[in-house]
Amino acid sequence: MQPSKGRFVNVYLRAATIATLTATLMTGCDKIEALFKKNEPLSTVAVPAKQDGTVQMLLPDFTQLVDREGPAVVNIQASRTEAAAPAQNELPFPIPEDDPFYDFFRRFIPNPNAQPEPQQPSESVSFGSGFIISEDGFVLTNAHVVSGSGQIKVMLTDRREMKARLVGLDKRTDVAVLKIDASGLPVVKPGNPADLKVGEWVAAIGAPFGFENSVTAGIVSAKGRSLPDENYVPFIQTDVAINPGNSGGPLFNLKGEVVGINSQIYSRSGGFMGISFAIPIDIAMNVAEQIKSKGKVSRGQLGVHIQEVTQELAQSFGLKSPAGALVVRVEPKGPAAGSGLEVGDIILRLNDKPVATSKDLPIMIGAFQPGAKVRLGVWRKGQEKDITVTLGELSGDPTPQPQQEQPQTSPQSYQFGRLGLTVAELTPAQRNELGIKGGLMVQKAQGVAARSGLMHGDVIVGLNQTEITTVASFEKALASANGSIALLIRRMDNTLFVPLQIQ
Repeated sequence: MQPSKGRFVNVYLRAATIATLTATLMTGCDKIEALFKKNEPLSTVAVPAKQDGTVQMLLPDFTQLVDREGPAVVNIQASRTEAAAPAQNELPFPIPEDDPFYDFFRRFIPNPNAQPEPQQPSESVSFGSGFIISEDGFVLTNAHVVSGSGQIKVMLTDRREMKARLVGLDKRTDVAVLKIDASGLPVVKPGNPADLKVGEWVAAIGAPFGFENSVTAGIVSAKGRSLPDENYVPFIQTDVAINPGNSGGPLFNLKGEVVGINSQIYSRSGGFMGISFAIPIDIAMNVAEQIKSKGKVSRGQLGVHIQEVTQELAQSFGLKSPAGALVVRVEPKGPAAGSGLEVGDIILRLNDKPVATSKDLPIMIGAFQPGAKVRLGVWRKGQEKDITVTLGELSGDPTPQPQQEQPQTSPQSYQFGRLGLTVAELTPAQRNELGIKGGLMVQKAQGVAARSGLMHGDVIVGLNQTEITTVASFEKALASANGSIALLIRRMDNTLFVPLQIQ
């Protein structure tokens, strides 16, 4: 019997369907494989959500990335010798043997007058990660992993262990450079953190809790994060699992390029809680090159103290929207002192690049070398103007000077009921101590002043962009204010603007 025509059509359709499914599956595999090719765009890996809410996506496969880049990741052990605590007697004072309490204490302490044995220094070991950036043995890691170490050991994936020399470190960015005696080593390829997008897949390789060559993955949660006491690093925030031991290890993008150094985690338990931070690799490589070439890191310094511009402060200074960095103090001997920059200026641009927030300015200034000339676009009393400043060199943390006690005086008080303020002019001794020409000491704050955050002991040195030295100057500036004012105050070692709404 010969097959009917309808049956032949069915067989043909089945064969075509199988061929189509096979081609589709192969296309999916090709997408994963194409991920690791140099010039393939990342859009071939994930397709955004459609208008109807459905998502078409292929999960990333990190196996080829780990096979290719893993050998360049190293584990680090840093040994530190800690001084022993001073030895102490078991009793705070010796007891004579003829003392009636001697036998009593002897029941609990066999020899209460025995001299304690000297304590030996103890040795501690910290664990971290790192990665090789040159074939001749330069390694990048975190400064806090190796700082203060007497001996550093680097372990490669091929089980080789080598002693490492600390070339240098920079605590401001938490970057350190090590050197091991080797050649022909596998190296990582640095990427461009500026190309990272929030939501993009990333992976980390390190040694959490000493478990070497562990791989974790996640996405970029945010970029340009500013952390307390970290003014020169715009951190990359991810949800990649980072734990103690991961510090100093690389953060890879899907192309296998290093985009950051895993540095910190936000945690209430000491372990990973879904928030981790990485140092952008371009900043780390710049630090490494300076350490390798001259043994230290040089940064430009403007010599000003700044504050974030809030909506209330923007209204006080006549800005349409909050932006820039508000200058609250110009260091008398700093680079900006002779440039014309004044307290109350709002820095909006640096060499025509916008300064979006106050946290951006230290990073932008720190990228320049000392001696460089920069052009600042500032907002002053309702107008924009350009100021040119020659940058100085950022030095270490200043040593705090001991404060001398001044004799107490009782200056005349002045009340400003509308503001809820009671103030007094500074005495000559107070002016010398603060290093200013004058100001008003807040003796009492209530009402509007208290709600705005003013406190007893604050020193008012400015109103909006007008310097305040006496009560008369304060009254004059207050009379010319248009409802919204910002008081520039000195509070202990800090200078800041406090906005007040007087209408």
